[in-house]
Amino acid sequence: MKRIVLWFMSTLTVVTLLFGYHTSTSASGTPTSVLAQPSSDTAATSGTGDSSGSSSSAASTVTGPAADTRWGPVQVQLTVEDGTITDVTVVEYPTGNGKDRQINARAIPVLVQETLDAQSADIDMVSGATVTSEGYLESLQAALDEAGL
Repeated sequence: MKRIVLWFMSTLTVVTLLFGYHTSTSASGTPTSVLAQPSSDTAATSGTGDSSGSSSSAASTVTGPAADTRWGPVQVQLTVEDGTITDVTVVEYPTGNGKDRQINARAIPVLVQETLDAQSADIDMVSGATVTSEGYLESLQAALDEAGL
């Protein structure tokens, strides 16, 4: 009988400790932006040159819509020149707590480099950053569609 009571109390203690454990040290879950927000939800186009089919073509910047994820929005901006992606900037991504910042500091450069290498949205997701990867791919694909790639 004594062993049963000891087992029951031990189990109750472990369950209480598990439910009382706080996984986040930050109370703020608000995502922040890395760069200044675009002035509108539409794509921003910049560059010089005309669209008359001359041999020199202008670089254009296309901003995809912010993809809402569980941890905050992810938004991608592309620079396209001559049908080639020349630069990718992640305008907004979750940085609401230390874990988000740690994960995204590793994941964002990998996603950007894979995009530049693949020249499409056909890239692998980053292990451990599934939510950010999904939001990145969603915004990236919308920006590629808008750019006509």
